[in-house]
Amino acid sequence: MTVPPEELELAAVFPPVQRDRWREMVRTVLRKSGAATDETPLSEIEGLLTRESYEGVPIAPLYTRDDTVPGRPGLAPSVRSVRPDGEGLAGWDVRQRHVHPDPGTTRQAILADLENGATSVWLTLGDHGVPVAALPEVLRDVHLHLAPVVLDAGARTDEAAEAFLGLVAERGQAGDALGNLGADPLGLTARTGVPAPLEPAAALAVRCAREFPHLRAITVDATVHHDAGGSDAEELGGAVAAAVAYLRALTDAGLDVGAAFGQLEFRLAVTADQFMSIAKLRAARRLWTRVAQVCGAEETVARLHAVTSSPMMTRRDPWVNMLRTTVAAFAAGVGGADAVTVQPFDARLGLPDDFARRIARNTQTLLLEESSLARVVDPAGGSWYVERLTEDLAQAAWDWFTRIEKAGGLAAALESGMVAERLAATWERRRRDIARRKAPLTGVSEFPNLDEKLPPRAPAPTPDTSGGGLPVVRYAQDFEALRDRADAHADRTGTRPRVFLATLGPVAVHTARATFAANLFQAGGIETVSGPPEEFAASGATVACLCSSDALYEERAADAARTLRDAGALKVWLAGKGSFDGVDARIFAGCDAVDVLETTLGDLGVN
Repeated sequence: MTVPPEELELAAVFPPVQRDRWREMVRTVLRKSGAATDETPLSEIEGLLTRESYEGVPIAPLYTRDDTVPGRPGLAPSVRSVRPDGEGLAGWDVRQRHVHPDPGTTRQAILADLENGATSVWLTLGDHGVPVAALPEVLRDVHLHLAPVVLDAGARTDEAAEAFLGLVAERGQAGDALGNLGADPLGLTARTGVPAPLEPAAALAVRCAREFPHLRAITVDATVHHDAGGSDAEELGGAVAAAVAYLRALTDAGLDVGAAFGQLEFRLAVTADQFMSIAKLRAARRLWTRVAQVCGAEETVARLHAVTSSPMMTRRDPWVNMLRTTVAAFAAGVGGADAVTVQPFDARLGLPDDFARRIARNTQTLLLEESSLARVVDPAGGSWYVERLTEDLAQAAWDWFTRIEKAGGLAAALESGMVAERLAATWERRRRDIARRKAPLTGVSEFPNLDEKLPPRAPAPTPDTSGGGLPVVRYAQDFEALRDRADAHADRTGTRPRVFLATLGPVAVHTARATFAANLFQAGGIETVSGPPEEFAASGATVACLCSSDALYEERAADAARTLRDAGALKVWLAGKGSFDGVDARIFAGCDAVDVLETTLGDLGVN
């Protein structure tokens, strides 16, 4: 029998949900781990599970309706600037980046991308990419009125822009050419430490607005703040500060406010932190809408170019980068990016090969064509969690933006060191979490593969950052440096540094901690072998780590440590809790793994 819709009561068989009942159940679980007791007030339970992001935004375990959040799900400014077209959304722009310095190789790669799913070109020119003089050759077969071209030439932006505009004029496509000339003097200042004037960029924007109606002149590349270790709010605040400085320069150069807004495009990083990346893009549009309101401009929607994060990419176990970039690209699509660039999985190894570019390209194709991600205008809209996170992130970013403005603007804040100091403090907090494996890196700090064979790649040209600009960090840099040190030792001596895991009791008792210890030591390139303490002398190791349960430690740890010492152990670690005679130090969940590995490599004579 079919039940009429008006008589169907969804969830009628379930008891009403009560928040305090949920808190009681959570308290029961927390009591088992010692985080709570029967006397812990229910009102404090959620606080025990709440953590803070690097910008101080609280991340709670449960979200409910919050009428104070001014969200507009499915409407501007929460959605991308592309509007429904025909049967559905046109989707986002699949933008591939090209950095190979050989013009012929880059031309072929561009054609392969455009013929197989990419819809625009991000072309790096100058000292860290294709020679500017080769621009006509590289774009020889590209239809400039169909495939937008985005330039990235750094200090040679003016030269590259002239070359591109000359090519457009030569083809008679001044009114049809699409793309962005990539002027970003404040971004260049942040990267190099060399002040760059805004007037040339403003003049270029005026020229585009008057002669090339479909070309933008300026890219507000805020990834420089992200690459220096900054938080999402710091990246957003830096982006708004740069964009406001550009608006002032453009209007001073003669553009009206509306035309000035139309000349800007934002570039932001997205990471494997899915919800924070979604909220970041939605917050970016909210911030830019607020700037437009203050400037008296008509409602405008920020054009966002999302790029999968460079700091999150690893050189070790690079295939895991495919997972990281897939999650980041998903977040970019859900967050409403207008253009998305997925970095090839081998980006940290050097110049990507054809396979890596194909995987990067197809990642977006799968999200667009098979997952139909762009068919929903605002997939995250209405989520109490995402709406609250978006608002909190926007408020934190606005606070940082206003601090920069009070310091005299972004150029002054960069020159004074204010930005660098703030980003450095954030990076140190993140770096500490990575070292303690609270922010795990699969294939690097967790589940390392000591036998991996990395695919060879030609070195990629990199810009010179020795001039005092913001640093460039990598989340895996400390662990990968330790791996490099251990590998170099193995290549030099023919023997990989080794730690003996002295197991006590039956397998079921010691397996968990032995696995934990092996994972930790291998993250530093240190091989582990296991067995009872009596087998240490034959292991070839000089450092040992006891692995068992707390109960067996009480009974046997001191004797086992004495056995290891008598067999020649220079140092004895213990996996877990407790202090025992003969044990030098402990490893445990949340310990500083980088410090442990540094110490162990030193004890093993790996210099």
